[in-house]
Amino acid sequence: MIIVTAGHVDHGKTTLLQALTGTNADRLPEEKKRGMTIDLGYAYLPIEDKVLGFIDVPGHEKFLSNMLAGLGGVDYAMLMVAADEGIKPQTIEHLNILKLLQFKQIILVITKADRVESFQLSQLLQQIEQQYPFLLQTPYFITSATTGEGIDKLRHYLSQLTNVATQDKPFRYAIDRVFNVKGSGLVVTGTVFSGKVKVGDEVYLSATQQTVRIKGIHAQNQPAEQGIAGQRVALNLATELDKEAITRGDWLSGLTTCYATDRITVTLQTAQPINDNQAVHIYHAARHTIGKLSVLVRLPETILAEVTLEQPLFMAVEDKLILRNGDDQQTLAGAKVLEINSPKRYKRTPERFAYLQKLLMSSNAGQRIGHYLQQQALPVAQIQWIEQLTAEQLAQLQQQEKLQSYREWIYSSNYQQYQQKLMLSALATFHQQHQDQLGVSKARLWRMSVLTQPMPLMFHFIEQLIAAKQLRQTNGWLHLPEHQITFSAAEEVLWKAVAAEFAKTNQPIWVRDMATTLAIDEDEMRRFMYKAGKMGLLMPIVKDRFFRQEDIQQFAAWLKQYLLQHGEISVNEVRDHFQFGRKLTVQLIEYFDRSGFLRRKGNVHLLRDQDSFM
Repeated sequence: MIIVTAGHVDHGKTTLLQALTGTNADRLPEEKKRGMTIDLGYAYLPIEDKVLGFIDVPGHEKFLSNMLAGLGGVDYAMLMVAADEGIKPQTIEHLNILKLLQFKQIILVITKADRVESFQLSQLLQQIEQQYPFLLQTPYFITSATTGEGIDKLRHYLSQLTNVATQDKPFRYAIDRVFNVKGSGLVVTGTVFSGKVKVGDEVYLSATQQTVRIKGIHAQNQPAEQGIAGQRVALNLATELDKEAITRGDWLSGLTTCYATDRITVTLQTAQPINDNQAVHIYHAARHTIGKLSVLVRLPETILAEVTLEQPLFMAVEDKLILRNGDDQQTLAGAKVLEINSPKRYKRTPERFAYLQKLLMSSNAGQRIGHYLQQQALPVAQIQWIEQLTAEQLAQLQQQEKLQSYREWIYSSNYQQYQQKLMLSALATFHQQHQDQLGVSKARLWRMSVLTQPMPLMFHFIEQLIAAKQLRQTNGWLHLPEHQITFSAAEEVLWKAVAAEFAKTNQPIWVRDMATTLAIDEDEMRRFMYKAGKMGLLMPIVKDRFFRQEDIQQFAAWLKQYLLQHGEISVNEVRDHFQFGRKLTVQLIEYFDRSGFLRRKGNVHLLRDQDSFM
């Protein structure tokens, strides 16, 4: 378990920690030289079967950003106030930040009690009670590192605190230091936000989007087989990466993918008046960036706002942030992430506010996921990251919320019904505008109705519509059941003759050649063959030159299989396989390029849309 210490410079934080633990948390030469904490310092106190960890954060105003980096993933704080100096500007600053980050408990510790008389202590406590009464509602401690007064009592109280960090979620770890250890290699240190990690585990590194193996662990400054949420942990990484590849603020995760975002919706607990649009400094775990804060709506108990970030950060829902003003001189608010990847448009519509209100009222991940999926489908991995869920936890929530899944997507029945309604409506409009055409391909229906949605998932919805007989597929063309193009009795007879001619060859046939063979007027044959094309029976690869649709399907199936195996194909390879002349081969390949099935790259052709001829 980690406890953070905060307070004004020279108020005895480091000295008190040394009295508690025997460790001087000023670890840098510059800190020892100047007598103040510049960067985060750490000290540890073994007590019975556990080890308490302490983060000594800087008290000087100049080093506030380092102080903020120490407050992520920690639930308890000690606010140090020197008895001889009392409340100072940085005391107030640190206290505001601790309150805004909603620590489980802030413990008041009066230091340097040996330097004042008892009446001065009484006056200080009276001042604190008047200005910050909540600090005296929980146990507070009068201490002196010089005489030892209150040290044992404080140590005993701290030993009784319980670790409330979440251990049943995926491992999530914020890196704040990176260095090499001779004989061991690359080591990172940080705080475990959630979950646990064991020696031998492979975890995902956000900086390089790859996995690294854990070959050694120090938890709370002791060798260990595992590190758990709420602990200060050093991890020895088995990797070929250089030290420079990892920086302060990067993450390690037990999930297989980390998602960065540059646009979030937050709820605010304010310390200063908030303007509708203003530049802000954003502190999240060990990372600091700048951005813009835009107020969406002011509610009685909170403010909903959008924060756009100059640098994308790896955030999850319910993460805590500190926002400071444009010159980084004043703390504006504490923020809690309500939504990841907030929309760029239509931010203030009634529908949008209603949606945010639903998220705000949600008390658990299952309810929030249900809201996420009303109007969109999301990849499983993305939902796991947003809510920090294991695969098993997400599967359980999926069952509870009656959500559907297909391949890597999760979606709701409302979402499916809405997308299917859009496709059926678009197809009805197409039939009205093109009554002489049988229908469209799957790919075209996707493009004309639900282009922004995942194509494989929409194809799955189409298959379900076909199974439910709300759609029909005739010779590869999708159409509404009531829409048909049919041959007359005379055309049926003619089609049998045309089909017989195609059956004699695997070659395409020109309109004029078919007209000559069957002794029919060329214009009449042209109209007939194009009608057969609209019915999905024939396919013109160039003007007036037709293949049977079933031949095109066979060609496409072979090309797809070949390209999935080899990646590319040349005109000569197609010619040699089908035994066509070069001119016909070029016509066929160019037809597939135009249809979107293939695409040309130099002298070869690549698979573009493998589902075009499904």
